[in-house]
Amino acid sequence: MGYADQLFDVTDQVVLITGGSRGLGREMAFGLARCGADVVIASRSMDNCVAVAKEIEAETGRTALPYQVHVGRWDQLDGLVEAAYDAFGKIDTLINNAGMSPLYGKLSEVTEKLYDSVFNLNLKGPFRLSALVGERMVAAGRGSIINVSSAGSLRPSPDIIPYASAKAGLNAMTEGFARAFGPTVRVNTLMAGPFLTDVSKAWNLAERETDMFGHLSLKRAGHPSEIVGAALFLASDASSFTTGSIVRADGGIP
Repeated sequence: MGYADQLFDVTDQVVLITGGSRGLGREMAFGLARCGADVVIASRSMDNCVAVAKEIEAETGRTALPYQVHVGRWDQLDGLVEAAYDAFGKIDTLINNAGMSPLYGKLSEVTEKLYDSVFNLNLKGPFRLSALVGERMVAAGRGSIINVSSAGSLRPSPDIIPYASAKAGLNAMTEGFARAFGPTVRVNTLMAGPFLTDVSKAWNLAERETDMFGHLSLKRAGHPSEIVGAALFLASDASSFTTGSIVRADGGIP
């Protein structure tokens, strides 16, 4: 094994990824499995979880456990954690990736239900999962928690204010958990910019790409595979002195 392989090695690690059946979560699940990790694919659609788990096992030879869960509902999260530990005996990395940002019209039309749903999924669920898994990681003497945030948490536009606020809370939560679980468990934010996932199909890029991304240093949106390097860095011992930090994969927001 070469130096870089040793530095970024995640062989036989177990990674739990929420929102792991699509978008960036799916890409990180495949990427980490390709690097030797077993993965827990958690999302609200069991069919999607099973399909992705089968693809990962067929391609990589690693074990992939599908699990249906609504991350915004605390009463479902203990079962997810127990299932992962029952299957593998450990979780080395937790990736809090599940999220949503529903469309709305005027700000006064944002309902309490929509607002609460956004905060439950993007902030409350990750808090609970980090608490449940992080304490077990501390007992085991090692672990990494990766909170997937958004560039919108730093530069919120009017159409994502509840989502941006929840992600800003996630950024703050990262720092608090890093202090709570140190020195043996690292907790970091992976801040994503615009990526060409399923959501981007509604962006009409052929006509609007320059207008939408011209302000970024790279002048484009990211391809989903471009999130994997940052995730692998934070999951592996390559980031052994990195905690409470924000790692930006956002194309260079101004």
